Amino acid sequence: MRDAYLVGAGQSDYGAFPSESYRSLFRTAFEEATDSVPKGLEAADVDEAFVGNLGVGGRQLGLSGPAVTEHVGLDGVPTTRVENACAASGFAVRQAVQAVKSGMADVVLAGGFEIMSDMSSDATKYWLGVSGETEWERLSGTTFSGVYAQMASVHMERYGTTREHLSQVAVKNHANGAKNPHAQLGFECSLEDAQSAPVVADPLNLYHCCPTSDGAACALIVSEDVVDDYTDDPIRVAGVGAGSDTVGLFQRDTYSGVPASQRAGDAAYEMAGIDPDDLDFAEVHDCFAIAELLAYEDLGFCETGEAGRLIESGATELGGDLPVNTSGGLKSKGHPIGATGAGQVVEAYKQLSGTAGERQVENPTRGLTHNVGGSGGAAVVHVFEKETEVNA
Repeated sequence: MRDAYLVGAGQSDYGAFPSESYRSLFRTAFEEATDSVPKGLEAADVDEAFVGNLGVGGRQLGLSGPAVTEHVGLDGVPTTRVENACAASGFAVRQAVQAVKSGMADVVLAGGFEIMSDMSSDATKYWLGVSGETEWERLSGTTFSGVYAQMASVHMERYGTTREHLSQVAVKNHANGAKNPHAQLGFECSLEDAQSAPVVADPLNLYHCCPTSDGAACALIVSEDVVDDYTDDPIRVAGVGAGSDTVGLFQRDTYSGVPASQRAGDAAYEMAGIDPDDLDFAEVHDCFAIAELLAYEDLGFCETGEAGRLIESGATELGGDLPVNTSGGLKSKGHPIGATGAGQVVEAYKQLSGTAGERQVENPTRGLTHNVGGSGGAAVVHVFEKETEVNA
């Protein structure tokens, strides 16, 4: 199979934008992505598109992919909507990589979008809830904060993880998000702030939960046959892995890990021929603070049960051994469901192309993105590497 390369990526701001539509947000992301390509890329170059979207609120569920791609000048380009809950656009990126590797396309757009701010809190909970197990979780009144609270409680009891560890995740990600002009909650918070916030679902409080967001993100994946037309500093998609699991948490053998993430990470590392120690940064799915801690263990950043001690050590801070969520993560940057996975790829592109501004990691060669659907019913991991550095 051919190699696939990331040559550009961009996103809209994340937040609440009553004057914007899903089409206009997607246009912003698409234009930022094409503008980021070093040698330029035109809409006419795109052979195929994959667009992630949950469809919060029920707007334009059918054919929402073509609805946004025709709006940005891709009318007639084969477009597929990908729905895999919060991992929708992460899987859209995976589909783009597969299309390029298989030889079916040379230039593929992978993106996503969501509008979440124009509904009541009850309606938002409903649309978020459909990504969980419907019959036995959502219809019985369980929310995602409740599900992740169960995971946090088990991890705390089993491994000694504390509320302070959860709050340290929030403090770190807000510090990073304050350096990201696209972030929805782009402000710093103190440990005291994160410790004393109102409880949402014990042991999780408000600062342990990500916001709901409007936003869009796009990534441009091309084949080895045309990559030189777009850049002299190629970023290779070195590894891709995906996994699925039961949709309901109650159906799983473990509450203290996400097996789909473990499978996805293992497959991506094997394909890339690397170990977790070879990574220079990572964007992980921190919909709740406990989710980031679980990702540390699921992705091999530390041993099982050691996530609390890893966050406590400062290793995952900007400037640490393995900076995690330099973008601010879902916690600070925001979580527009269908755009989240592609948005993580935007950060990977900026870090590896040296355009991340104040949050730039020093001379990174490899980075990882990790996108989870629901409470772990699906997960996808990508490893990106700066080819000129690898071959130097």
